[in-house]
Amino acid sequence: MKEIYEVTEADESKRIDKLLSEVIEDASRSQIQSWLKDKHVQVDEEFVKSNYKVQAGQTITWQVPKVKPLDLKPENIDLEIVYEDQDVVVVNKPAGMVVHPAAGHETGTLVHALLYHCSDLSGINGVERPGIVHRIDKDTSGLLMVAKNDKAHESLVQQLMDKTVERRYVAIVHGMITHEYGTIEAPIGRDLKDRQRMAVVDNGKEAVTHFQVLEHFKDFSYIECKLETGRTHQIRVHMRYINHPLAGDPKYGPRKTPDLPKGQALHAKSIGFTHPRTEEWMKFECEPPEEFNQTLEALRSRS
Repeated sequence: MKEIYEVTEADESKRIDKLLSEVIEDASRSQIQSWLKDKHVQVDEEFVKSNYKVQAGQTITWQVPKVKPLDLKPENIDLEIVYEDQDVVVVNKPAGMVVHPAAGHETGTLVHALLYHCSDLSGINGVERPGIVHRIDKDTSGLLMVAKNDKAHESLVQQLMDKTVERRYVAIVHGMITHEYGTIEAPIGRDLKDRQRMAVVDNGKEAVTHFQVLEHFKDFSYIECKLETGRTHQIRVHMRYINHPLAGDPKYGPRKTPDLPKGQALHAKSIGFTHPRTEEWMKFECEPPEEFNQTLEALRSRS
């Protein structure tokens, strides 16, 4: 399916490979350069090179080329299944596990474990991401909903788009947040200075995070976050944006978190959604892992 982008005045004279790397959230600049070389991208129905500079009012169209399917094999990996029926599975993903295969993570993912534990998963995302409706970061623990058939997949994706899925996280962040409640509404896109990171940027996608302070410590705060949108690294980026980055976050936080157990202090504690078949509202919760609780106890003892 072709994607379309209308060039704005703010985009004027940008190189097309740079512009598309900002527009397409999951594509790197080198990937886009490859697409341009292989003629998968057009500007006003003409093929252009990577160094082409766009003009306001132009229309860019592109079609992501099909990737060679991975030969995924089920792997007998321990998996905590919180709920399962003929349509959906809810799993508690451990910190350190990647959700689906990607470069550098061809084995040991949640998808490999699901293929072993479940005989059927939806095929909408192809063989690389069977059943995967949404993701959480490798170093984030907690709940994920997975679709076992295409009808369930479509329903859950639509609920995410309609913002009716309830997702709550708990996190430990640097600094004492002086107010009890807050909402961060700031658009997120690729960091223009570092393509490996996300950031709050003017032309980013809408992103809204609500938070509540659960406990104060001397130099940290324990919070609960409710996602209204689901952008890549949303909580991590938003908390850094208000100068309260996550404890143990190697990408967006301080390089070291002194005197605390290692690990990113972010856990997807609860998820609620309408069941695709029964239309019943379902909500699931799971407590943070031991490492997260050890961090909390260390902070309490210091306070």
